[in-house]
Amino acid sequence: MDAMSSSDLGALFGAWRTTFAEQRDYLISLDGKVGDSDLGITMAKAFAAAADAVAAVTAIAPISKILITAGAAMAKAAPSTMGTLTATGFMRGGKALEGAGALGVREAALFWRAYGNGIAERGKAKVGDKTILDVIDPIARTLEGTAEAGGRLANALAAAAVAAEEALESTKSMLAQHGKAAAFQEKSVGHQDAGATVGVLMIQTMRDFAISRSDAVRSQADDQAAFGSETSGGSLS
Repeated sequence: MDAMSSSDLGALFGAWRTTFAEQRDYLISLDGKVGDSDLGITMAKAFAAAADAVAAVTAIAPISKILITAGAAMAKAAPSTMGTLTATGFMRGGKALEGAGALGVREAALFWRAYGNGIAERGKAKVGDKTILDVIDPIARTLEGTAEAGGRLANALAAAAVAAEEALESTKSMLAQHGKAAAFQEKSVGHQDAGATVGVLMIQTMRDFAISRSDAVRSQADDQAAFGSETSGGSLS
């Protein structure tokens, strides 16, 4: 898969919905160590609302509108701090892709960079503050590098997921600077950041979706080639 279409995005939001429903309790537990224990609930509600909203417009909307629609739905369904930040990221990412006909490596890089910039501005945070930005930045940088090199989307997302996973591990040694966790800075050391975990789950799901789509397209092409070979070698009696 070299690019995602509008219909692919609809299916991707469905995959995100499933991921955050399945990871709800894990995120609640992770957030409860130094937070409010509501992150899992917030993300499950946000992505469920986004998936529903996107499903209603996917057939007729360009990629930019789909992402902005998702962000608006998230903001309404989950008006907590992380819900608002996630919504802002999607709306800013959507604006960055105005005019894009598909989401390839270059567009993915633009999306994730704008996503991170939106969160940084809205949350008054920066890389190193032990937030989701600590994984969003390496995701964006990896995709930007792959876009320059001319890599394929599935491979680019796989590399971005590895970069995000490594960055998530690094958050364990950081002091929290924002939210409730900031009131327990020393206690936050040793724990991976819950918000950064959300970013990793997002890119892992996006990677898995792109790989599965690529495999499906390859399988279909192989089947068509095999069928063509069979029919060309046959004869009419």
